[in-house]
Amino acid sequence: MNPRRLYMDNAATSFPKPRAVQEEMTRYATEIGASAGRGGYAEAMESAAILSDCRRQLRKLFNGERDEHFIFTLNCTDGLNIAIKGLIDPQIGGHAICSLIDHNSILRPINAMAERGWISQTRVQIDPKTGLVDPEDFRKAIRPDTKLIAITHASNVTGTIQPIREIGAIAREAGVPFIVDAAQSAGHIPIDLQADNIDLLAAPGHKALMGPLGTGFLYVRPGIEKILQPFREGGTGSISEEPRQPNFMPDRYESGSHNAIGLAGLAAGVKWILEQGIEKLAAHDLDLVHTFIDGISDVEGLKMYGPQGVKHRLGVFSVRIEGFDPQELSGVLEQSFGILTRSGIHCAPFAHESIGTASLGGTTRFSFGPFLSKQDVKFAADALAEIATKVEPQIHADERR
Repeated sequence: MNPRRLYMDNAATSFPKPRAVQEEMTRYATEIGASAGRGGYAEAMESAAILSDCRRQLRKLFNGERDEHFIFTLNCTDGLNIAIKGLIDPQIGGHAICSLIDHNSILRPINAMAERGWISQTRVQIDPKTGLVDPEDFRKAIRPDTKLIAITHASNVTGTIQPIREIGAIAREAGVPFIVDAAQSAGHIPIDLQADNIDLLAAPGHKALMGPLGTGFLYVRPGIEKILQPFREGGTGSISEEPRQPNFMPDRYESGSHNAIGLAGLAAGVKWILEQGIEKLAAHDLDLVHTFIDGISDVEGLKMYGPQGVKHRLGVFSVRIEGFDPQELSGVLEQSFGILTRSGIHCAPFAHESIGTASLGGTTRFSFGPFLSKQDVKFAADALAEIATKVEPQIHADERR
């Protein structure tokens, strides 16, 4: 009999989704179907209302200043590209600051511009044991020509939560736009755009915001749109008589027909989070973190990376077991226990270099979601313990040969 399927790859995309997400997407597909802003009939108007509702829900969840400053994107990577590239004028150049914990969604746009000679860059170091940055290192890295500071809020490798409020205060004091990649944190833990001093926040809809793939947003703090240049133009359904992109929000950055069916699902996902309460969801995540750490803390031959306690972390864990390649460990977890994980470098090469796993093929990653129970997580910890104890005699047998 095959074991049950236990999904623990929520850092890649959340699963399952709340029932309301599927219901709203089905309603759009079967009852609405029209494109927002492309007609004055009832279905087109209802499609536009879905988009407005989604922006409103996002503003509530993140304490944004204005609904229309939530720009819909394809995903978090798309939003980060709009933010990073929109702040750099190739004719003028400048300097960008990021960190070694960052995902390729930050590293690659900055590196691509650096390779073209448009900018120079500084990558702030991290503590290899915890994955944490020191906010003062960002202050020291700021130069007169610094155009942006970008950081991954919560690591998709170590689960480390960075002190964004402190970094944001430093950036605000220096007058440098502050970009936050909330791919792993949005929907898991509270984020307050105003209190956290965030100028641009990018997040995917399909992870902890519980929406479908192909959705995401970029929040642009009011006033930042004056210096953030759009890098694509096209139809918006507004001021169609003009061949120029509208200057007002959100049309300044949104070209082409929207993924309305996906945004209907995202709106439902965000409403579900607001109904549950982000503090309650964060507390549940913390319970799972406690359970997992307790379950693996005494397992001989197993190493966990990132913060060793619950402080400064969320439910993303990278582990290695002596004698196992990461992909092999994922295979055993799936085949013998039905546990679905992700192994490798996780699109964060410098994070793995910093913690010493890049040359080893990376790690095996467990990532939790709101529909997992403490019993599920204990089962995963017990599975790791069983695998670790079974590999030990084999290693000794190999040594005897």
